[in-house]
Amino acid sequence: MASIKNLKKDLNYIFSDIIEECYVWQLENSDNKDKAEPIIDGAISSFDTLIEKINTRKVENLSAHFKGIMTELEQNVNDLRSEIDAL
Repeated sequence: MASIKNLKKDLNYIFSDIIEECYVWQLENSDNKDKAEPIIDGAISSFDTLIEKINTRKVENLSAHFKGIMTELEQNVNDLRSEIDAL
């Protein structure tokens, strides 16, 4: 398993890319800027939730805990990407 430090960096890069993609879409579609705001808010909320789970100290099975985090990350990213594609 990768280090917690690298996992946090990966989260930061992934969600930053999603937010940046929304900002680019807003620049290209100045008439409908508000459509991307819920996606940005969702990305920030997902990031905060996952960071909170990563920082949880009292976990019985550390490996299963981080596998669950990775599964949740994949699901959140797929959901956000599909919302971006629907714009």
